[in-house]
Amino acid sequence: MSEIDLDKLKGYNLPLIIDFGADSCIPCKEMAPVLKALNEQMQGKAIIKFVDVWKYGEAANGFPIQVIPTQVLINSDGTPYVPSKDIQINFTMYSTRDTNEHVFTVHQGGLTEDQMRLILNDMGVN
Repeated sequence: MSEIDLDKLKGYNLPLIIDFGADSCIPCKEMAPVLKALNEQMQGKAIIKFVDVWKYGEAANGFPIQVIPTQVLINSDGTPYVPSKDIQINFTMYSTRDTNEHVFTVHQGGLTEDQMRLILNDMGVN
């Protein structure tokens, strides 16, 4: 995998969580079973995608990845996820410099299964 076809993924009209990590990163390893289980459970409801940036570094091009794991969160309509006030998780919002348009919402670090489910629920997944 040399790149992520974000337009194709957005075209499924499902909430999308892309987890940028590595198979040999300890927090990434801790998240791996959660990502696998949620990916299986959310088929047809959400897309959960893992990208190993140590194997496929170019796949992170165009994304604001500073540390791993980092999750990029996108709503089913293709817009960046904006968490409700009920979600007590730290997110970073990225905007363009020229227009200040919100282009990415990311979470840096690991997430638990409960946190991922809260986020997915907040994104409209039941």
